[in-house]
Formats: sequence, C-alpha cells, structure tokens
Amino acid sequence: MFHDYYSPRVINPGLRIFHNLSATLCFAFVVYVIQRYMEQREALAKTVQQQRDDLLRDVELAAQVQRLFLPLGRPAIAGLEIAGMMHPARGVGGDYYDYIPIDAHTIQIVIADVAGKGVPAALLMSATAAALRLEANHDRNMLKQVERLNTGILSVSDEERYVTLLIAEIDTRRRVIQYVNCGHNPALLFRAKTGALRRMDSSCPPIGLSPDEICELASADLTGGDVLVFYTDGVTEAENRLGEEFGLERLSTVVRDGSSLSAEGLTVNIFNSAADFCGDVGFHDDVTIVVVKCHLDSAPGVTA
Repeated sequence: MFHDYYSPRVINPGLRIFHNLSATLCFAFVVYVIQRYMEQREALAKTVQQQRDDLLRDVELAAQVQRLFLPLGRPAIAGLEIAGMMHPARGVGGDYYDYIPIDAHTIQIVIADVAGKGVPAALLMSATAAALRLEANHDRNMLKQVERLNTGILSVSDEERYVTLLIAEIDTRRRVIQYVNCGHNPALLFRAKTGALRRMDSSCPPIGLSPDEICELASADLTGGDVLVFYTDGVTEAENRLGEEFGLERLSTVVRDGSSLSAEGLTVNIFNSAADFCGDVGFHDDVTIVVVKCHLDSAPGVTA
C-alpha cells in the first residue's frame, strides 16, 4: 500500500498486483520461518530444562547414596568423644570420613579427599569408601590396608585422579594413636597440658598415583584432655575476597581457643570460623572436619 501510494512512477496494474502478491508471499514466508524458529527455540528450552531437572534429580540421588557412606551416629568408645561433618561445595563431593570401631577400646578414624570436585570426584570417593569398608573385614595392619587400597584405586582411576588419605587408629587402653598419612593435610594434635600443637604430617604419596606405595607408620602418646582435629584442604584453602587463605595458622588458633568445647562444638566452631573468613564468597571446595576429644582420665578401665 505504501509502495502504491508513494510510488513516483506509474506501474502497470498487472505488474503492480504481481509485485504486491510477491511481497505478501515473501512476508508470509518470513513470518512462518520466524514462527518456526521461535517454536524450535521454545521446544529446545523445554528440553534443556527437562534435562537439567533430570540431572539435578540424579545429582540429588547421588548425594543421597554418597551420604550412606558417611557414619550415621557416634561410636561408643570409652574415653573418646567424636564428632564429624562434611559440607560438599556442590551437590556431591569428593571428601569422605568414617569411624570404624575395632573393639571396645580401639577405633579407626579415616578421612580422605579425592582430587577434583563434583560428580567425577564423588564416584571415586564412593569407590574409596566401599574399598575401606571392605578393608574392615581384613587384618588391621594399616600399612597393608594402604597398599591394597592403592592397588584398587590405581586400577579404576587415571593419573589425574588420586586420593589423599589419613588413617588413624586410637587405642584408649594403651593411650596411643598410630597413623598413616598418604599426602593428606596434617591432622592436628592439641596437647591440653602444654598447649602445644603437633602436626601429623604426610609420610607417603597420595593413593592412586604410583603402583609402589611405601609408607611409614607413625605414633603418638595421648593424655586426658588432648584434642585431635582431622580436616580436608577445603578448610585451610578457603579464600576471602582478597584471595587470602584461611590457612593452618588460623585453624591452629581456632583449635587452641576452642579446645575446651565439646567435640561437636569445636567442629561447628571450626566450620563457622572458616565460613566467616570467606564471607559471601563461600567455599569453593568440599569441607570435612573430624574432631576427637580424649577423656582418658575419666574412662573406666583405661590404663597406661
């Protein structure tokens, strides 16, 4: 119509009708293409949303399965007060901890961290947890446990996937802790009588890196009031907005200042301290904390 109205020249009526019909058909074709495009985009968006919802449900199911590997309650070992927690950075995580009672006065504490985050780390964590549970049926030689575990993890992982692991066995009757640290963060042993902190450092490489896992068994004496703190690097490597890490020194200060708290209270205090340090940045890695308080002097039947 605008073409007819503003056209400066006279066009043959038949040709004008042809031009107008051609323009109408082209316009209709363009509208059809645009409508089809919009319909396809809407259909694609619905498909993506459905797949996202399905993935979230799968991740939640995986998180539920993963939580089954974590201890449900607190072990009843005379002379020990134990508490633990795991906070995954995503729906699922690569951290793991467990308590494995051996007898009425001996327990094994396990904490592990799979390299990476998310679903791949969670799958390897599940394999590690299952292998450690199976190890509960074998002899309690921790060096042999580590050797068998290394062989198993090495067979199902690649060079980019490995597991840092710390296994500690506490005997309240002998008042001693024996441990093997495979590339994991050093656990902290707070001495109540002196206020000193001992680091339970690594003695061998992480699990799953090499077929030869040569470790050393370390030990330390325990007294009443001593506090053991096991953790993963999600605690010490937590960052604030300035890129500063929470670090081992801040963690040590929190442990010293909170040594009189209950095991659960100190666990929560460590987590909250790291979370407050991060602020609104939040944690970028899984956070796992296990605290063991020794009440050996008040435990019945405990002798040096």
